[in-house]
Amino acid sequence: MRQLRWAVLATILAGTMVSAQGYKLAPGPIKTRWAAKVSPTNCLPEYPRPTMAREAWSNLNGLWDYAIAAKADAQPTAFEGKILVPYAVESQLSGVGRAVQPDQKLWYHRSFNVPGSWRGKRVLLHFGAVDWDTTVLVNGQQVATHRGGYDGFSADITKALATGAAQELVVAVTDPTTAGPQPRGKQTLKPGGIFYTPTTGIWQTVWMEPVAEKGIDALKMAPDVAGSCLKLTVTAGAESVRALAYDGNRVVGRIDGAPGTELKVPVPNPKLWSPDSPTLYRLVVSSLVGGKEIDKVDSYFGMRSVSLGKDDKGVLRPMLNGKFIFQVGFLDQGFWPDGIYTAPTDEALRWDIETSKKLGMNMARKHVKVEPERWYYWCDKLGLLVWQDMPSPFSTTDEAKAIYEKELRAMIAGRYNHPSIYLWVVFNEGWGQHDTPARVDLVRQLDSTRLINNASGWTDAKCGDVIDMHNYPGPGSPKPEETRAAVLGEFGGLGLGLKDHVWTADGWGYRAAVTREKLTSDYVKLLRKAYQLRDEAGLSAVVYTQTTDCEMEINGLITYDREIIKPDVETVSKANRGIFPPAPKEVTIVPASDVAPQTWRYTTTKPNDGWQSATFDDAGWKEGPGGFGTVGTPGAKVGTEWRTSDIWLRRAVDLPKVDFKGLALRLHHDEDAEVFVNGTQIFSIGGYTSEYELQALDKAAMAAFKPGRNVLAVHCKQTMGGQYIDLGLTDLVP
Repeated sequence: MRQLRWAVLATILAGTMVSAQGYKLAPGPIKTRWAAKVSPTNCLPEYPRPTMAREAWSNLNGLWDYAIAAKADAQPTAFEGKILVPYAVESQLSGVGRAVQPDQKLWYHRSFNVPGSWRGKRVLLHFGAVDWDTTVLVNGQQVATHRGGYDGFSADITKALATGAAQELVVAVTDPTTAGPQPRGKQTLKPGGIFYTPTTGIWQTVWMEPVAEKGIDALKMAPDVAGSCLKLTVTAGAESVRALAYDGNRVVGRIDGAPGTELKVPVPNPKLWSPDSPTLYRLVVSSLVGGKEIDKVDSYFGMRSVSLGKDDKGVLRPMLNGKFIFQVGFLDQGFWPDGIYTAPTDEALRWDIETSKKLGMNMARKHVKVEPERWYYWCDKLGLLVWQDMPSPFSTTDEAKAIYEKELRAMIAGRYNHPSIYLWVVFNEGWGQHDTPARVDLVRQLDSTRLINNASGWTDAKCGDVIDMHNYPGPGSPKPEETRAAVLGEFGGLGLGLKDHVWTADGWGYRAAVTREKLTSDYVKLLRKAYQLRDEAGLSAVVYTQTTDCEMEINGLITYDREIIKPDVETVSKANRGIFPPAPKEVTIVPASDVAPQTWRYTTTKPNDGWQSATFDDAGWKEGPGGFGTVGTPGAKVGTEWRTSDIWLRRAVDLPKVDFKGLALRLHHDEDAEVFVNGTQIFSIGGYTSEYELQALDKAAMAAFKPGRNVLAVHCKQTMGGQYIDLGLTDLVP
């Protein structure tokens, strides 16, 4: 799409020319490097709607007045200070960094001028997104109300404008967050665990543009590869519309027709869009009255098809352009340490997608959040498939269901035109899940061109196009069905916090990786198994948790401030594309109890100091076969039941020689485990696994073993859920 010209932006808006004096970021634990590039005069200056762009427009981002008052209070006559729009009031970049409570109302105020050249046209005021319940007034006249945290809305403010004077704009917002019935994704008033800082108020670009009385209001585009055309519907008040499709500077298709009808724009011999070749065509649409152009918008589209089909082994697969590609992507939360829901700059937004591609990903699951349109634009342009989640509700009252449906419809309508979006995810893990078959049917009615995931993980309603499981660390695979492909909607979650790049000192992951090298090797093991599941179990896609760390979570492959890519980039990129070094031969040194029950001495009462040493007297301990835990713990082979919070194990093993090539523990732990050999700690790990996994030992750990008698000692601590501990020793021979 051609670069849009800045249309008299710097001179026509008196309100934009606010001094930066007094503005500074609110305090916060960490921030990205792009935060330093943000100022009141350059915050997100790009045209925000690249699928329907006009040359004449005015950006209203910048410093506004703000006040936080009681919900029932009238509009304030004085304001508390300045807030930088469009960053949420809770964010550092807003300059405020303050939470709004459910019983409060957030007020915005600014003035603006309308250029004289816009006279005779409608003046439309657009909001990319405001969370959640919004009232808009221009010169004291209410011009719009809107309830919805993720979809854009507009107002024709022409009749509210004063003649020859500065105009006044006031926005009032309430946001109940956790106290309300609305979809809110992972926002919470009390951040912790997997829930994060909320976003209240304006969090996407605010802008104005002049539009002819019978101009274009909307475009709906669907590529038809088989028909070599783009199916286009133009909403406009004009007599007719015209569409021109360009490949570079060359017109490849043209059609004139009536607005409100489906037009077929020819695209002969279409170049297909894919992650490896993200070809985009430019589209120019005009509104005509009496054969004269009265309005024109610039857009783009990609030619690609989405379907289900069977591979050469008869396994049902998701297809892109009639071919199966194994989709490997991040669970992408879309949070930022300095902007929360809002990326500090467009460059930052692009960086996340470029880095995902650099790491070998071909897909991202946008997790319970809808992004600004420019995020999808960069996915379209750079080539990244998108699984788009509907933001999760947490209530199933009649009111909540009605709100959910309204926002679901708005999400699909608002992001329909982006070729990168491959699949809609209706619910996540049962959060606020309701009437699932009916919701899937609704999505199918609204968009029959994409696949549908009825629920990602745990609460499958046996409808839609995929069956989806979550498995941490995993990976695992559901069984493909005759009408639904098998996908892994979440797995991994390897946690590694890096000093000076974390939100909090007590961050967590689903399984700890103590070094960047260990993170790399553990990640490769997960992906190697994922590709095995592709070939052996019919798995079609995997979603790794996650792109970046996010507040308390340190399980991103990238730090939250986007400063460090934690694992080795080349190694991970190859693994994501299915390229692995030869797998080592696994030689059992000491079997674990899943092979055959192994006898251990054990106690659930805290032992005396020195219990780990080879000479400790454990004659008073009990004796029993491994593994130790509760029946029903995933992957467990329970030989001795263990239900207390802690267990200590000891076992003597004879080793004729210790010239190991690459010794590893074959370990299944739920949860935190410490392993000792002859009194020396050789390994520790937090979290849990759902199966036996190999944990490579370093040279110092291998040096603790000696020829002859060795004593293995283990401590496992249980905190919640299932529990289990068992291990063996394996030599990994290259």
